[in-house]
Amino acid sequence: MLSRAVLSALRARPALAVPRASPLASTSQFTAIRFYAQRNNRQPPKKAQDNTWKSSNPIKFDESNKSQPLPVRPDVQPEFDSAAAPERNTPPSTEPSQPNAIDPDEAPAQPQKPLPDLRFGIPSTFGEEFGKEEAKSHTKEHDPNNITDDPVREPGAGSVGGRGGGELPKSAFETSTDRRRNRMFHWAYLAALATGILGATYLGRNWDTEEEEKANPEVPSGWGLGLMYNRARARVNSQMGYYTEPTFPKLLPDKSVLGDQQPPLTLVLSLEDLLVYSEWSTKTGWRTAKRPGLDYFLRYLSQYYELVIFTSVKYMDADPIIRKLDPFRIVMWPLYREATRYEKGEYVKDLSCLNRDLSKTIIIDTDPAHVKLQPENAIVLPKWKGQPRDKGLVALIPFLEYLAMLSQGSNLDVRNAIKSFEGKDIPTEFARREAKMREEFNRDLAAEKAKKPKHSLGGAVMGSLGIGKQSGMVLADGTSVSEGLAQGKMMSDLYREIGQKNYEAMDKEIRENGEKWLKEMAEEEKKLQEEAMKSMKSSAFSWLGSGAGAAGAAGDAPPEKK
Repeated sequence: MLSRAVLSALRARPALAVPRASPLASTSQFTAIRFYAQRNNRQPPKKAQDNTWKSSNPIKFDESNKSQPLPVRPDVQPEFDSAAAPERNTPPSTEPSQPNAIDPDEAPAQPQKPLPDLRFGIPSTFGEEFGKEEAKSHTKEHDPNNITDDPVREPGAGSVGGRGGGELPKSAFETSTDRRRNRMFHWAYLAALATGILGATYLGRNWDTEEEEKANPEVPSGWGLGLMYNRARARVNSQMGYYTEPTFPKLLPDKSVLGDQQPPLTLVLSLEDLLVYSEWSTKTGWRTAKRPGLDYFLRYLSQYYELVIFTSVKYMDADPIIRKLDPFRIVMWPLYREATRYEKGEYVKDLSCLNRDLSKTIIIDTDPAHVKLQPENAIVLPKWKGQPRDKGLVALIPFLEYLAMLSQGSNLDVRNAIKSFEGKDIPTEFARREAKMREEFNRDLAAEKAKKPKHSLGGAVMGSLGIGKQSGMVLADGTSVSEGLAQGKMMSDLYREIGQKNYEAMDKEIRENGEKWLKEMAEEEKKLQEEAMKSMKSSAFSWLGSGAGAAGAAGDAPPEKK
């Protein structure tokens, strides 16, 4: 308002030639106007002429009339007519009085609403415009998590609408890709359900062969939900048995195939913590120690027992150790983890899969979980931790030797003998019993000598022991039983002497011919590997056709002489 009055006053003076403008022009606008005027009225510049614009008649204001209002010209500025009333300068308004016009003394101050959170976009005003009735009926307290400040869109069970309880239905937020994906999911679910029902029906069918029905006598054939479920479960378990059952139902060959020279008893030995001990350190890595007396234990008992090493270690790890432990193959059968049974996270050694009579089978182990299926056949010893002067293995020989002696020509059940030592240390208890038996034998022998019987002393002693009249009995080494008894030796002593002689003969042969045997076994193993490689090559060439095989055969044949 002041600028226009000033401009009108300046326009009345002819000396000023400033163009009229509603707002006061900025410095940049004046500079542009001045540049345009100079370009249109360009004259040849003179030397040392100053072309800058200078005010010829500066504006001067009358300071004496500062108290008087500035003159207003109604013909030039009709909007500033001084004669006009205030009502004429104020446009009519039909709106109610604005908040700015309200006297703060007359109306109470309204609390200002909190500003909406615009970090996640501009809030919708749809609910404010069209959902007033629902907002009135909404009785739930305001949730502070509602950033739109709209009570209709409160999240929770009372919300109605789309994904977040908004004003649109859920289908409004689904795209064609979502609908296609949901449709495919439903069809896949129905297909999987139908496949499962058909598969369960197929697995629950009746047994195909008589062998299957005999192998599962507790699940007979028949149509019924219970019978079908049991047959399906049996078939699934048989498939899973590939990973949990032993590799073969018969881990050892029949004794009839091996001949009659095989020992009547079978001794199964664990490998880890019984025969060897392995430890690892940062300096040496893995180291394996052989238990003291192991060579004597294996070589001595090999004449009485069919030795088997049964370990829960994998073949790739245990086979090198067994080869180093027993280079002369005194142990007849090594069995590895693949021959164990896996039950509830444990590897169990099932003796029923050995194809041997359990009444004549003994297993020695250090873990009761490994022998939990046949605990009556097991001798559980403490774990060997690498002590260099340990004698626990050698101390068990007299008991095993005695069982081997009793099994000669008698129907011995080793399980009864093991049960009699239950809860006791077998080497210590057997030594006590043997000393007591020797004391009784010496007492009976002295009594028989005092009576001076008609028959020989040996026959009388044997009769008192229940052996019978066997004065002419001769042992394998030519020792007479009657003579031995007359010398005060028990049968166990005579049997032990024969075993010592056999062990000494074996040890002598190993010391003299051991290296020769190892070379022969290495050559034989090499030949077997070459033959296996040839058979693999021949089977590979057989896939190429009979022509390649005939050509190869013709190439190998020597040329005929003309």
